[in-house]
Amino acid sequence: MMNIRKTVILAIALLLPLSMSAQKRKKRVKKPVVEVPQEDPRITSMREMTQQITIIDSIVTDKDQLLSQLLLSDETGRILSSSAFLGKGDSTTVFVNEMGNKAYFSQPDDSLKQQLCTSDLLGGEWSKPQWLKGISEGISETAYPFMLADGLTFYFAGKGEESIGGYDIFMTRYDAHNNSFLKPENIGMPFNSEANDYLFAIDEYAHIGYFVSDRRQPEGKACLYIFIPQASRKTYDPIVYTPAEIRGFADISSIADTWGNGEERNAALARYHAISINNMKATNTDAQPDDNTVASLELVINDAHTYSSARDFRSREAAVLYKQLIEARQQLCLLNEQLEKSRSFYPKAAGAEKKSLQREILQAEAKVIKLHSHIQSLEKETRKAEIKVIN
Repeated sequence: MMNIRKTVILAIALLLPLSMSAQKRKKRVKKPVVEVPQEDPRITSMREMTQQITIIDSIVTDKDQLLSQLLLSDETGRILSSSAFLGKGDSTTVFVNEMGNKAYFSQPDDSLKQQLCTSDLLGGEWSKPQWLKGISEGISETAYPFMLADGLTFYFAGKGEESIGGYDIFMTRYDAHNNSFLKPENIGMPFNSEANDYLFAIDEYAHIGYFVSDRRQPEGKACLYIFIPQASRKTYDPIVYTPAEIRGFADISSIADTWGNGEERNAALARYHAISINNMKATNTDAQPDDNTVASLELVINDAHTYSSARDFRSREAAVLYKQLIEARQQLCLLNEQLEKSRSFYPKAAGAEKKSLQREILQAEAKVIKLHSHIQSLEKETRKAEIKVIN
């Protein structure tokens, strides 16, 4: 009996280490760890502070057709393609103020990155571009400028540390005392996303805003969002809206979710269509020039001949001079228009702006006198050259 007990105890003692070893080996088996990607905390914070706006419409179009849909009142200024203003074929834009005497646009710097600069129209000619100061902190590339009518509040698109995607929309203000801009601020969601967001503009007279994004768009396409700008920033209350709803507003999942009862939207759509009609009327007027627009020119050569086209001339020299005459008269028309605008703004200006306008007016008046003299000389030279051939 004692021998049997000893045998059993011995067997248990031998098996125990094997069992413990097996348990240890079993504990070493670890399940694979699935890593959950962490969202950029800036994006999380930005989403929580999404601005509450009404997006009245969205238009998906080819990127090179965007400007035909972005309609601005005459008092707001103009947004032009770089190719139209600078003669270069890139996709960026130029903003020209209401008076037509100041332009903002981007050009490549020494590192071939787009950077914003400005130019002034002085005496009928654009000055040498000057780089904008103060907007490069945390932003490596800048383009798509827009200045509010106050001449201080400035919007643009930028890439760099302060953006969450490609281009983001930023806002800054001009500090006239230091001749520089304050540090730009990212205007947040829903305007910005992890895609490219750019070309922000506000028509204060029609109370309509615009911005462009290529989020969820195929190559070569972009979406123009039309919204109602707010005087003060208001965010979505997390007590009223769920996190999923706020995410939808931030991502612009559905513009209809921003309409409320639709009254504000309908009124804004009416204003947008009114601008469209006015622009169409202006286009039709431009297509049929009035007496102040010089598309062609009647020129009396002598008692028997009056020409209205370069094709009428028998003298090649006279035909060349006639084209120069038309260009000079067109330049005179534009200069007179600019002069009238400057004169109308002069009584409203103050301080440094008034001095600047005074200088511009004097320079423009001198240019007008010089152009009048040049035009008279061209007329005489053109007649003289043609008469030599026809007599």
